[in-house]
Amino acid sequence: MFCEVELVRDVKVVAEKADRDGLNFQRYIMARLLENLLKERASKDHGYFIAVTSLKSIGKGQCKNKSQYVTFPITFGCRTFVPSGGEILLGVVRHVFRRGLLLKCGPINYVFLSSRKMPTYHYVGGKNPVFSSNEFATIRTESAVRFNVLGVRWIEKRGCIKKEFVMLASLEGSNTLGPISLSEADELGLQT
Repeated sequence: MFCEVELVRDVKVVAEKADRDGLNFQRYIMARLLENLLKERASKDHGYFIAVTSLKSIGKGQCKNKSQYVTFPITFGCRTFVPSGGEILLGVVRHVFRRGLLLKCGPINYVFLSSRKMPTYHYVGGKNPVFSSNEFATIRTESAVRFNVLGVRWIEKRGCIKKEFVMLASLEGSNTLGPISLSEADELGLQT
């Protein structure tokens, strides 16, 4: 689900940049804020940071311990994406395994769709494994798939995964779930 939230973040600026004229300084602050959000990427409470939509205020700068940096509290509006159970989403298949599929859905890199949650599909192994149904629908690497979100978990850090939501998916419950046609994928801007 997409949300609009108001956030406050501290932005460090080199002290000599703080003495610039207003408009250029505001642009510089925004650039630093965007760099910081890009590094932060997501939070458990707000989800993935998609876009800064407004700059509400730039607070008074504070220089701590005679450092070369001035810290400004910035209040801004931000559009976020927070996945939640029960949503219908679209993803692109990254890997096909005997036990299921690994999909990517927007900023979410780890969506697992178990073969048990695809009751009308069966695994077909080989050099390029696929899941095939009796209705001749096929799910392979790079296929676009519409799925239902079963569960979502936030992972702060585990192995190579840092600050990431992971999801469990299902194709059960609706005949609109499953692979989508190339024309639908193109209309939705998905690359297949």
